[in-house]
Amino acid sequence: MKRIKKMSAWIVFLLLVTTAGNGFSQDVRIREAGIRIGRMETGKWNAITDVHGVRVGHKTLIKGDSVRTGVTVIIPCPENIYQHKVPAAIYIANGHGKLTGISQVKELGNIETPVALTNTLSVQAVADALITCTLEQEENRNVQSVNPVVGETNDGFLNDIRGRHVTREDVFEAINNTTDGEVLEGNVGAGTGTICFGFKGGIGTSSRKLPDRYGSYTVGVLVQTNFGGRLQISGVDITRELENYNPSASLTDRVDGSCMIVVATDAPLDSRNLERLAKRAMLGMGRTGGISSNGSGDYVIAFSTSEKNRIPHRSDSAVVTVEQLLNQNITPLFSAVIEATEEAILNSLFAAETMVGQKGRKIIALPVDKVIEILKEQNRMH
Repeated sequence: MKRIKKMSAWIVFLLLVTTAGNGFSQDVRIREAGIRIGRMETGKWNAITDVHGVRVGHKTLIKGDSVRTGVTVIIPCPENIYQHKVPAAIYIANGHGKLTGISQVKELGNIETPVALTNTLSVQAVADALITCTLEQEENRNVQSVNPVVGETNDGFLNDIRGRHVTREDVFEAINNTTDGEVLEGNVGAGTGTICFGFKGGIGTSSRKLPDRYGSYTVGVLVQTNFGGRLQISGVDITRELENYNPSASLTDRVDGSCMIVVATDAPLDSRNLERLAKRAMLGMGRTGGISSNGSGDYVIAFSTSEKNRIPHRSDSAVVTVEQLLNQNITPLFSAVIEATEEAILNSLFAAETMVGQKGRKIIALPVDKVIEILKEQNRMH
C-alpha cells in the first residue's frame, strides 16, 4: 500500500512506543504465567502474525480524562490486496453490531482491503481511510469501488464515544506502524477502552502450529474483547472466585457487549471452509464463559493467506486454478482455532491494566496474581 513504509526494526519500535506505549500493558501473557491452553504448539510469536505475511498495527488514543479508544489494523498479505484478493468469510454469531463489507464478502468470498477494528461510532471514519489508502495505490488508479472491512465494539463506558475521536490520520498511522512480529496486547488500539467479564478487556492474540502430519499449517487469532458472561479459565469459574474482589462487581453480571475475532491461516481454504473455521472460533469464546448475548455483536472474520489461493482482480484468463484442502483434512484446523481463540481472549485480559475514563469511571484489571493462586489451589496449572 502506498502509505505503508518500510522501516527499520528500531524505527518501528520507537513508533510503537510513541503511539501505543500508553496502553498500560501488564506485560504478562497467560502461557508465560504457567497456564497452558489446549494441547497444540504455538508459533514463534504466539500471535496472528505467525501466519506468514500478516501484519498488525495499532493507534491508541488516550487524551485528557475522557478519550479512551483507538484503531487496530490487520493486513493479510504484503502485496496490493485489492489486486491480489485473499479468500475470506464472515460468520455472524450475534449481529448486534456494525461490521462493514459483509454482503460483498458473503457474495464473492474474498476481502480486498486490510481488516480494521475500532469503536462503534468510528466505523465510517475508518472505512473512509481504508478507501483512501486503496485508491492512492498506483495499481488502483482506475478503481471506482472499494469494499472496506471494519469491525467494532462499543467502548462508550470509558470513552467519549460520541466525540468520534478516531480520524483518518489515526488509521494511516496504524497502517504505517504494522509489524509482522510481536503484537502489543491489552489497552491498545481498538481495545483501549473495552471491558471484558467486568474487568479491563482489550486486544489479545494467539496462534497454533499444526504438526507435520496435518500439513504444518498455522492458525492465528486476534480479538477485541468487550463482552460479558462468567469468566472461566481451565474450567474454573473465576467470576465466582473473585466475586468479593472486584469493586466493579455489578459489571460482571452485565452480559451484553461485543467480541470481534479475526482468524488468519496459511492453509489453502476457500470461503466455504473459512466460514466453517470461523464458526469454530466461537467455541473458543464459549470456553472462556462468553455467551454471545442478545446485545452482543459477535463476528468472526476469517481469511487464508495461501499464495496458491489468491484471487486476481483482473486476469487474461477466464479461469483461475487454486488449491483446496480436502474437507476431511480440516478438523485439526478446527481444534487449532478453538484453542487460539480461547487463549487470545485470556491474553487480552492478562495484558490489560486498570483504566480510568470519562466521568471518572474506573475498570480494574484482572488480578492476575490472584487468578494464578486460585488455579494453583485447584491444581489447574500446567
